[in-house]
Amino acid sequence: MDSLTFRTLLGRFATGVTVVTTNVDGVLHGMTANALSSVSLAPPLLLVCVDRDTHCHPQLRAAGYFGVSVLASDQQALSNLFARKQEPERGSLRGAAHRLAEHGVPLLDGALATMVCRLVATHPGGDHDIFVGEVLAGQLDDRDPLLFFAGAYRRLER
Repeated sequence: MDSLTFRTLLGRFATGVTVVTTNVDGVLHGMTANALSSVSLAPPLLLVCVDRDTHCHPQLRAAGYFGVSVLASDQQALSNLFARKQEPERGSLRGAAHRLAEHGVPLLDGALATMVCRLVATHPGGDHDIFVGEVLAGQLDDRDPLLFFAGAYRRLER
């Protein structure tokens, strides 16, 4: 199976869009991720898959804690902002409005849902690593999600 065919096949699986964020000694970073899934309800665990060649990879390893902001339907610009490769910044999250939650974890303002996670395990997964986080806290809003399907953003129709 070649990587383009594999990517196209998996692109037919509709996903939500998230931004995973870190804070390492005041240096903030975020990356768009749709490779995120629940692992367990007790304890509450989730996983996120991160390419080893991204800036976020060493940040996640070093941080010990990370945030997940589930994007709402009107936050496509944030998804695009954090999809670009960019170095982590001291005290700024690419200019995006955010707050620092427990353990200094940055969370995006206006997100559909936010979670603060403690990194509990890392597993190899091909050219990515699988980061497993225990969800320590979360908040949600009752809005429509931003979705990604077949290489394009989509909106939920009710």
